[in-house]
Amino acid sequence: MTKENLESIFSKYPGNKKDGLLPILQEIQDQQGYLTDELLAEVGKYLNLPSNKVYGVATFYDQFRFHSQGQYHIRICNGTACHLIGSSTYLAELEKQLKVKAGSTSKDRKFSIEISNCMGACDSAPVIQINDVFYTHVTDSDLDRCIRSIKEKTE
Repeated sequence: MTKENLESIFSKYPGNKKDGLLPILQEIQDQQGYLTDELLAEVGKYLNLPSNKVYGVATFYDQFRFHSQGQYHIRICNGTACHLIGSSTYLAELEKQLKVKAGSTSKDRKFSIEISNCMGACDSAPVIQINDVFYTHVTDSDLDRCIRSIKEKTE
């Protein structure tokens, strides 16, 4: 992210007010794709907050990422309901089929997998999100179909 882009974001939140922290982090992530230690430090300087405070807020919220995502970013819910229905089995299958571990991005940058503590859809468990599309009540055949579909699109 260029210094000009960062200054453009900061200019939307004048007065260095601390209530701008979340929207600033969201805008940086929207433009950059993820947050870096350097960007968190810059936000801290702008808002007169210690870097560890900014980092603490960013790590508290599930929405913030600290590494780049793949072309197909897969989030799998591992909340109580999803876990009880077998989300950990689905996670293992995703990792095996896509050759990428949860929390990382494949070397070819096509796939990334993220575990979510809760996606707020317990009545629709298990839940998987691929980019902006949510899949609910996922079955083994649904998962196979999703994996086959994204693999075909990247070949």
